[in-house]
Amino acid sequence: MANSTTGKTLYDKLWQDHLVLQRDDGSSLIYIDRHLLHEVTSPQAFEGLELANRQPWRLSANVATPDHNVPTVSKERSEGVSGIKDETSRIQVKTLDENCQKFNITEFTINDVRQGIVHVVSPEQGLVLPGMTVVCGDSHTATHGALGCLAHGIGTSEVEHVLATQCLVQKKMKNMLIKVNGKLGAGVTPKDVVLAIIAKIGTAGGTGHAMEFGGQVFADMSMEGRMTVCNMAIEAGARVGMVAVDDTTIEYVKGRPYAPTGENWDKAVAYWKTLHSDADAVFDTVIEMDGSEIAPQVSWGTSPEMVVDITQTVPTLDMAKDDVQKNAWTRAYEYMGLNAGQAIGDIKLDRIFIGSCTNSRIEDLRSAADVIKGRKVADTVKEAIVVAGSGLVKQQAEQEGLDKIFTDAGFEWREPGCSMCLAMNADKLQPKEHCASTSNRNFEGRQGNGGRTHLVSPAMAAAAAIAGHFVDVRSF
Repeated sequence: MANSTTGKTLYDKLWQDHLVLQRDDGSSLIYIDRHLLHEVTSPQAFEGLELANRQPWRLSANVATPDHNVPTVSKERSEGVSGIKDETSRIQVKTLDENCQKFNITEFTINDVRQGIVHVVSPEQGLVLPGMTVVCGDSHTATHGALGCLAHGIGTSEVEHVLATQCLVQKKMKNMLIKVNGKLGAGVTPKDVVLAIIAKIGTAGGTGHAMEFGGQVFADMSMEGRMTVCNMAIEAGARVGMVAVDDTTIEYVKGRPYAPTGENWDKAVAYWKTLHSDADAVFDTVIEMDGSEIAPQVSWGTSPEMVVDITQTVPTLDMAKDDVQKNAWTRAYEYMGLNAGQAIGDIKLDRIFIGSCTNSRIEDLRSAADVIKGRKVADTVKEAIVVAGSGLVKQQAEQEGLDKIFTDAGFEWREPGCSMCLAMNADKLQPKEHCASTSNRNFEGRQGNGGRTHLVSPAMAAAAAIAGHFVDVRSF
């Protein structure tokens, strides 16, 4: 922990600004500015409030939207909650509606144009602002750190605690800086950057740390790209991923529905400009990488660290660092139906999924559409779907004609939601199907029982859809 004589990291500053109480045992109480809710982790929390006869402590801090269970097919969506075919999904979405009405919490309901994936909707609405502490009962809450926030996922009992007290018991983490210098090559995207980071440090590399992303690559990166990277900080073992506030951040927030205005805006900007690590701040761990050396990435196994660049092959056991890794790889070969040493370009694909809280923003859809324009999805691909992250992203994509580019190529254009990222709705892989997915996790069964997930960028997923197998998007 940095002492008072040295400069502070961004994490130290955010922590200090929200510290309510520090105990001798190392545990602390921190204040939470924004609490995001969805239908999966909130029902028991609301029930707990009701049983204890308590009300939310600060209503305006809470905002909800259904995302995990919502169907993405237009016909099923058109009938609202009652049209959801799957009973469990219908009950979860209906329960969120009822709880938000009962406790008077703002909710973007299933057919509100503002509805979407909670981690897409919140920055889009200006609900998440630089300098905030942000929590949600969802591990990918790290996404919001892109705005210079302290944001992380919490469990259901903590959801209840935050609703009731607007505070959270925490232990301070260590500081880690991931510095990516230089410039990215053509066809290399923020998704490739974060997969390359995870390949380098492993899925436990960031454990116990708050991870800050710095260097020229992040200074040059758009807000949406930064969200993609921070979203996957959790896959590198860190609960928190952050990028310092700069003009890109401030420009992004300006004019959003929940952003401050007038005199409050000026005051906010003055504070936000302090939200960066001081030049003499000390990090517990520093990792440096060269952006020019990063190529488009493809995950081959069942963990986000099992990733190689498109020009490489599935690694062989003699490349494993220890027996634990050998065993994990052996199991992954079997589950994924791949052979050691097999070229990544030889992996044939059954389905393509462009969406999720990692890659469903307007820039992601544009990047995929650029590759697809005027081309067709390969006949061997059974299904290719595009799922915008929110109703407003979908609307904007349609105004730009992106939906037509996708549908002309043979993609399905769906309604917003988490969709095929996690098989908690109707969009699932069948056993042994290979999917090029722009989501964040390739665990066994994540996209459907026995399904085989390969994590890629939207541009790489688009190129794979056309070829029917993985291909280097830089050759398009």
